[in-house]
Amino acid sequence: MRILETGPDPSDTYRPEQQITGDAEKKSGFRNFESGDLIERVYKTYKLMHTNQTLEFVKRKHAEWSNCSHAHMTVMESLDCLDQLVDHSDPDVDFPNSFHAYQTAEGIRKAHPDKGWFQLVGLIHDIGKIMALWGQPQWSVVGDTYPVGCKFQKSIVFRDTSFNDNTDDKDPRYNTQNGVYKPNCGLENVLMSWGHDEYMYRVMTFNKCSIPEEGLYMIRYHSFYPWHTHKEYMHLCNEKDLKMLQWVQEFNQFDLYTKSTDLPDVENIKPYYQSLIDKYCPGKLYW
Repeated sequence: MRILETGPDPSDTYRPEQQITGDAEKKSGFRNFESGDLIERVYKTYKLMHTNQTLEFVKRKHAEWSNCSHAHMTVMESLDCLDQLVDHSDPDVDFPNSFHAYQTAEGIRKAHPDKGWFQLVGLIHDIGKIMALWGQPQWSVVGDTYPVGCKFQKSIVFRDTSFNDNTDDKDPRYNTQNGVYKPNCGLENVLMSWGHDEYMYRVMTFNKCSIPEEGLYMIRYHSFYPWHTHKEYMHLCNEKDLKMLQWVQEFNQFDLYTKSTDLPDVENIKPYYQSLIDKYCPGKLYW
């Protein structure tokens, strides 16, 4: 995998609080996990996730999915499948995930017209949710991610009420600050709760797609809100993680603040994104 030189903080070029909404009040309306029309569905999804996602569960999912033997199809075919999926963990939207993919990509394209790989990451970052269409419950596919095998930190969504039945939370091997990990071991050595982030990262690396490592970090950790937004789990990070953090944070602004009921004209922009797919993830991939 190749690493691009990061240079200056990318957020110096694009400040979403100035250019996407221009309105702090609008921004505060995103990720409302306290109230709203969808809150019951959202809480139920996280409760099931936080009950069942143990270290052993995650290890089983890695064994089940990391060999990419479930399907053989193109990126565009997989993206079209998301027309059938509404993310039950998302308190912000109630429309198919495929529209969110194009919204994110178009926001990045507007701000970073010279970074085709970044735009493509915006398009494909959630395709791993296709697991939910292949028989996996949404609590093992969608939602925020966090490390397993160590203490569940306070910033995890619904932390105070949703982990009561998770056996790892009571296990002294796993409920300390470092748990099974060594300080500064690097996130690549940390097992995250299983979901679409890790799966899509595995698909990209298994198929040797040429997206740079900055983009792979965005795919792998875009749902890791306790890290990139709340600055927790820093004790597990190494220097590379800290270097890549600014790119994950830059991506997050588009992933979150481009959500809108104003849906894009997909058929009009699809040929452009097909050209990016042909460059970085050509042909049929193993899933």
